[in-house]
Amino acid sequence: MLYLSATIITVNPTRDIILDGAVLVHGHTIADIGKADILRSKHPNEDCVDLSGRIVIPGLISTHMHTAQTLLRGAADDLELVSWLCDRIWVLQGNFTVEDGYAAARISIAEMLLTGTTCFLESMFADRYGFDGLCRAVEESGIRGCLGKIVMDIATYAKDSSWRMHEGLAENEESLQGAVGMWEKWDKAANDRIRVWFGARTPGGVSDGLYKRMTAISREKGIPITMHCAEVRADRAFFHSRSETPMSYCDSVGLLGPSTVLVHVVHLDDSDIAKLAETGTHVSHCPTSNAKLASGICRLPELLESGVNVGLGTDGAPCNNTNDLLQEMKLAAIIHKARSYDPTIISAEKVLEMATIHGAKALGLEDSIGSLEIGKKADFVAIDMRRVHLQPYFSPVSAVVYCVTGRDVELVVVDGKEVVKAGELQTMNEENVWKEAEKKGTELAKRAGLAEKVKGKWPSK
Repeated sequence: MLYLSATIITVNPTRDIILDGAVLVHGHTIADIGKADILRSKHPNEDCVDLSGRIVIPGLISTHMHTAQTLLRGAADDLELVSWLCDRIWVLQGNFTVEDGYAAARISIAEMLLTGTTCFLESMFADRYGFDGLCRAVEESGIRGCLGKIVMDIATYAKDSSWRMHEGLAENEESLQGAVGMWEKWDKAANDRIRVWFGARTPGGVSDGLYKRMTAISREKGIPITMHCAEVRADRAFFHSRSETPMSYCDSVGLLGPSTVLVHVVHLDDSDIAKLAETGTHVSHCPTSNAKLASGICRLPELLESGVNVGLGTDGAPCNNTNDLLQEMKLAAIIHKARSYDPTIISAEKVLEMATIHGAKALGLEDSIGSLEIGKKADFVAIDMRRVHLQPYFSPVSAVVYCVTGRDVELVVVDGKEVVKAGELQTMNEENVWKEAEKKGTELAKRAGLAEKVKGKWPSK
């Protein structure tokens, strides 16, 4: 298939933007890319799709999200993290069924595809949600998923006994072998669109011994690790109680390295940043979640200046409240300008790199996705710019980062297959997906005893 006449932001090594460009897809890969007239003459017998008036970008890569939590969208607004977790999110998640987990995965994936995300890193899917159902949802939908299976053995936050998980959510050290079992069953399934990761709980939620066992298995079997770290001040207090900094502790249990993605890392000192750079550990930046939960603002400029590879994530729907990575890009570009009083500190181009090629690098997939180049997987997104809120534009990158939202996505191709066409899902029935999620979410809130609390502050009549 030959996709013609678009403005193509390649994010290739020279960051070429091709005006009146074309992409040729054969099977699962990009077979050719360049000027439309040249590709049309080289490949005269190919079926064509006219993308005039569109901008094509690499498929977006979310390096942190919680697929289960989309069922809880808006259920815990305007709360700080520990209350958000202990009083709402853990209570709801502790009442999940396997059917809830599948419905949540499906609506999360549907939203991501419709808004241009073609690959995501699930942070820590609990056993009670049904990991098989998550994998099945990825397989059926056509998206790429790096799926973190939870590893934990301590059911509190930062080892504070007053911040205890709901009993239905707690798991023990057997969670490690459970994750290995899912890796053996599902890793590289669905034409290699599924990768299984360790999704470790944050320090204080995993014993030192279990971390060390996990990191040893990670090195032995090549299973990557993702983990929340230094998200809120309570995390920093936990590390201080151990006479450690966040990264000195992580280093002591073997967590640091190029197969690890640490999430948030809001509360770091200079030595932590240096250690991240030294070890090649990746970071996922989630500015909306950090701002909404009042966790703080990640030191993104310093991380980038030190050479740390940083991707972008939406986090979960209860602390965002969307899975739209295009919206996340805008905040990532803006929030650090306000903090630093420097409008040049994080550019639109840098943020688009974070959402594409840098995200791919964090997932160990930069050789196959993250940019539009011959031989790479055909994962790309076409954005319809023929709209009043998107015109005029002069810089395609600026338009994508500062103007576009997921509602402007028209076409999404993953692994050479059109999974969104004319703004509509091709692999899932959107109405069935949201109706099932609505039903399951309502039932869950009642089962958890939170049906009234999740309604918000103003009276409903």
